[in-house]
Amino acid sequence: HDPGNWLPPQQPVPLNLFSALDAALTVVGLSTGDSNDHLVKRVIGLPGDTVVCCTAGGQLTINDVPLDEPYIQVPDSQSPATKSPFTVTVPDGKLWVMGDNRYNSADSAFHYLNGSPGAGFVPINRVVGRAVVVSWPANHWGWLGNYPETFTPSAR
Repeated sequence: HDPGNWLPPQQPVPLNLFSALDAALTVVGLSTGDSNDHLVKRVIGLPGDTVVCCTAGGQLTINDVPLDEPYIQVPDSQSPATKSPFTVTVPDGKLWVMGDNRYNSADSAFHYLNGSPGAGFVPINRVVGRAVVVSWPANHWGWLGNYPETFTPSAR
């Protein structure tokens, strides 16, 4: 759930056939009526973790261990994992989250570097679940990968 005005204000949804269908799908669990208040980001840092951008090769590190992140989108293979360098230690009760399209994502790094309230850290109690599927637009339908190997110590 939006951790603190990361999303722009939403306009009220007009009542029509599509909003009625969405309401019906929400009742049976196939849609989320409050999805306009949610962001989909990848959890990168847990409480106590130190997250740094970037190594000489452009990788993020967590507790001095470089991450292999095959899912991120950057301008080219020579670009670092984010636009600007940072070093943060995630406080208790918070998370560090990042989008996969790092150069166009209002994620923790963006909010930290722009001095937003909360410094880019997301309270754990704002997490409402795990995204598992892309359902819109229809030509993007598919399962979202979990990439557990990225965070497996033996793989790093």
